[in-house]
Amino acid sequence: METDSEVEAVSDVARHAEKMRKKQTAQAKIMASKTREQGLLIVHTGKGKGKTSAALGMVVRAIGHGMKVGVVQFVKGAMKTGEKAVFDAFPDNVEFKPMGEGFTWDTQDRTRDIAVAHAGWDEVKRMIADPSYHMVLADELNIVLRYDYLPIDEVVAVLTARDVMKHVIVTGRNAPDALIEVADLVTEMTMVKHPFRSGVKAQAGIEF
Repeated sequence: METDSEVEAVSDVARHAEKMRKKQTAQAKIMASKTREQGLLIVHTGKGKGKTSAALGMVVRAIGHGMKVGVVQFVKGAMKTGEKAVFDAFPDNVEFKPMGEGFTWDTQDRTRDIAVAHAGWDEVKRMIADPSYHMVLADELNIVLRYDYLPIDEVVAVLTARDVMKHVIVTGRNAPDALIEVADLVTEMTMVKHPFRSGVKAQAGIEF
């Protein structure tokens, strides 16, 4: 004869199974209604770490699906990064172009920074216009937009006029409202703790 605790345990299992069955049915109904496929304009912004890392994770996924991806890095380029070493091993899938020369407080040359930003933007536009690219990542584009190195109206116009099936990812703090408004997916990274504030420097494999 079953004890009260055993009966209660069986009842809990049955209730959980029924709850999950109803959830499965509801989820299947929701998924059945999502039939449209399109390219997405994705924005990763916010003060927290992980904006570029999350974007590069999407690049890895795209490689796994045999897709061709273009990556242009604004600001970055003055140091050797782990991601470039990895993507250089997939030349047929990824064109990886670090076009930056460091942060503006390091270069201290606004005219040069603007010229470099425009050169990077030309590469982004080329990749967006090229039908062979399935995905384009404009890493730290928000930074150069914040400093008015590029005209936001032109950037928004190019991004919204892209091929309907092309994915574009834009990263960097302080994404402008105009970009957020036209994006399909926006994620804001929030910093809770960061080792830099405790005196820990940027480390290989974590920040670069």
